[in-house]
Amino acid sequence: MAFTNTRYENLRELLSSQRLPLAFIDLDAFDANVDYVAERVKGTGRTIRLGTKSIRCLRLMERILSHPSSVYRGFLTFTAEETAFLANAGHDDFILAYPTVQPSDMHILARLAMTGKRVSSMVDSVGQLQAMSRVGEAHRVVLSACLEIDMAFRPLPSVHLGLRRSPIRTPQQAVELIHQARQLRGVRIDSIMGYEGHIAGTSDDVPHKTLSNAILRALKNASVRELTSRRAAVVRAIREAGTDIRLVNGGGSGSLVSTLKDESVTEITVGSGFYASGLFHHFKEVHYRPSAFFALQVVRKPGKDMVTCAGGGYIASGAIDKSRLPLPVMPVGMKYVDLEGAGEVQTPLILPQGCPSLSLGDPVFFQHAKAGELCERFNELALIQGGKLVDIVKTYRGEGFSFL
Repeated sequence: MAFTNTRYENLRELLSSQRLPLAFIDLDAFDANVDYVAERVKGTGRTIRLGTKSIRCLRLMERILSHPSSVYRGFLTFTAEETAFLANAGHDDFILAYPTVQPSDMHILARLAMTGKRVSSMVDSVGQLQAMSRVGEAHRVVLSACLEIDMAFRPLPSVHLGLRRSPIRTPQQAVELIHQARQLRGVRIDSIMGYEGHIAGTSDDVPHKTLSNAILRALKNASVRELTSRRAAVVRAIREAGTDIRLVNGGGSGSLVSTLKDESVTEITVGSGFYASGLFHHFKEVHYRPSAFFALQVVRKPGKDMVTCAGGGYIASGAIDKSRLPLPVMPVGMKYVDLEGAGEVQTPLILPQGCPSLSLGDPVFFQHAKAGELCERFNELALIQGGKLVDIVKTYRGEGFSFL
């Protein structure tokens, strides 16, 4: 979807009768992203797992799963309660991406196992395995676990480029944890995950940043070579140790191309790419179309070439800087007032020259910096297709849940 003032005027007319704030999905762009991922995976023998935290709308996830390519299978969830919600909706094949030892979560995992659902919960320590095993034994089931391998890049002892997740990095560490898991009767490790977040979530084709783009690509390429070799070595060592691994999960929306080149990976998780939120516009190897937006109404005109919108302070998680602000996209060229930014109850914007005339009550369109976090602010998503509003669907919040 191109950000143009003509597009703005068409959307303004289309949404003129809708209550604002409003979140909406451009289904033409969303479906194009689903097709794009499926086409990249075609013929590789890999499948795509849905990163649910980046979507947070059951109807849209079911739309992806119904794609005729059949490459979309399973969910990478972010809490045990969310996993149970999706299971209760009739779905199966889950990897719970973040460890938990909370008793209530352990009981959810046990109940799911007792009903025949396939759930592997993330682990990277003996303590997590022991907590799972105790509950598994108490319920007379064997809980499945997914061993996470650290994919961060450490070219020097003092340099760490990547996420702070698992302490397991080497084949030796992985095999040792596998051996410890074998001593526990209520849990088994049946899968492996390695998430290269520093590749998948770092833009490297940002306009007007030629030098920094080149540096980032060089670092990414070096990291991909290292982590690909190390992940393959871990997988090989675990299998040689006699453990049957049903899947090896890797990747992310921004690392789709490089992760597909890793022969040790059997499936790739994609989530943010379907919405192509503000932080996912500028990648060299992958290209998604922005599809998720929200609209605020103009409620004040405090000065020449300036409007103030109601609400808008939907700040993204992560390291705090201006990249975490919502991205004003239409009318094209709007900028924040530095001293206010995106506010809790109002957001002033400076308008560019040539901006379409804005009246009180008119919408201004934004993208959230991250993908699924948009859905934590709205109960519903309006679906737009072919220039028409075709449906309204519930987010997790609209279903009555806030999982984390």
